Amino acid sequence: MSHILLYGPPGTGKSTIGRKLARNLKLPFVDLDRDIETKAGMSIAQIMEQQGETAFRDLESAALNETVGHASSVTTSTDKVIALGGGTLLRDENRTVAEASGSVILLMAELLTLLGRMQHDAGKRPLLAGNLKFKLTSLLEKRRDHYNSFPWKIHVDRRNVEQNAHEVQVIVGRYHLSAMGEYDVIVGPVSRLKDFPLQQPIVVTDEHVARFHGEKIRKLLQMAGFTPKIITIPAGEAHKNLETVQALWREFLEHGLDRKSTVIALGGGVISDLAGFAAATYMRGVNWVCVPTTLLSMVDASLGGKTGFDLPQGKNLIGAFYPPKFVLADSELLKTLPQAEFISGMAEVVKHGIISDPELFKLCAQGLDCIRDNLEQVVKRAMSVKIRIIEDDPYEKGFRAALNLGHTVGHAVELASKFELRHGEAIAIGMVVEAKFAERIGIANNGLSDEIAAVLTEIGLPVQIPNNISREEILRAMRVDKKKNAASIRFALPVEIGRVELVDVANLESVL
Repeated sequence: MSHILLYGPPGTGKSTIGRKLARNLKLPFVDLDRDIETKAGMSIAQIMEQQGETAFRDLESAALNETVGHASSVTTSTDKVIALGGGTLLRDENRTVAEASGSVILLMAELLTLLGRMQHDAGKRPLLAGNLKFKLTSLLEKRRDHYNSFPWKIHVDRRNVEQNAHEVQVIVGRYHLSAMGEYDVIVGPVSRLKDFPLQQPIVVTDEHVARFHGEKIRKLLQMAGFTPKIITIPAGEAHKNLETVQALWREFLEHGLDRKSTVIALGGGVISDLAGFAAATYMRGVNWVCVPTTLLSMVDASLGGKTGFDLPQGKNLIGAFYPPKFVLADSELLKTLPQAEFISGMAEVVKHGIISDPELFKLCAQGLDCIRDNLEQVVKRAMSVKIRIIEDDPYEKGFRAALNLGHTVGHAVELASKFELRHGEAIAIGMVVEAKFAERIGIANNGLSDEIAAVLTEIGLPVQIPNNISREEILRAMRVDKKKNAASIRFALPVEIGRVELVDVANLESVL
């Protein structure tokens, strides 16, 4: 179980935000106070008046235990969004139960905000009856240390319900995507893989990932009652081709994969692209889930349903939109990632900050030590940027092209380097080149490219096209780029940190 429990002073919007959050995540919603009133057949004010606060707190403890599945007579395997009363976790035993069952998010607001929200219903809150301002001020002062002790906080002032619900999702790292098939994306321990309704699972991974994580996944699936089969393919972008896809199809047949089976893609973007495409095309489509093991895959490649492989003429020229049924990103898996690969993945993180999250960009600017100390937060925030965009534009008909920032030049540089440059290294170069172009054509202020280059350099990424790479080869690769139309290529160009614009460019030489 991994419930989401909203807590905080009265008037912070726990129930309103909770309902919105539950709708976003397609989870059941429980308002603990309303649940108590329903079971007792009277309002909380009446319970307090007739039985006293201690009796109410006893009812509250019982309701909490039952809701999260800790009551001895009740079991539950369904995650819920739960709005708690403003004092539910004052009891240590209640707090222990809540924190053991999921994520507790504290909602806070300024006094004036709370007073404005409660002036018409203070009578329903027995602890605030009488002089509302005096009683509320006293209650907040009394509980100040208690509320401050919760690590995850959201200040709800000056944001609407949708924005606050989204911020909760960023904190807990959980999303339900529906624009292109229904599936959950969760940042959490890889052990949660067994919570997904797998059937006849078969794992696709590469030789490097298998060495570090293959046995761990095998044992996890065995504990869930499966006899998993593991297919290992050579590692690297050079093997992201039709021959590897054909090899996967043959392995699927030999292992008896059928329409009810589940393919588990365990690895980076190459694995998710290949395994996802093989799943999309085998028997006209079988279920697959994605367990990314690289930073690049967690924040980018595993999201959005793009699958495919490369041709000699360019990257990802053959593919299909075929989303997984579940994405599970465990930042602990990144601890075995080589430093160079981790740094390469940071290019996509910085890109997402440039597109729409200045706070993420600022975090990246503090360097690798800070990033590693806050790695789960980095993954959650970067993932959030892509998810919001792909949900608005799942088939790249419009603004989803913003995700191509740095990629039009970057893909071409990567190909022209004969893949001697890592994907993230090429994308970092592409972002700076495209930012300089944005400055030259007047859509970005002078200095933006330097600001972007400084952050990328601090992380350890290159920001200039190597001298040994032919500009003609880069232009040739750009001209066959999959993002072109008849007369031009659509670039996603940075305007400022947090905003990009889509611009059609016909004269590619001017970009370089």
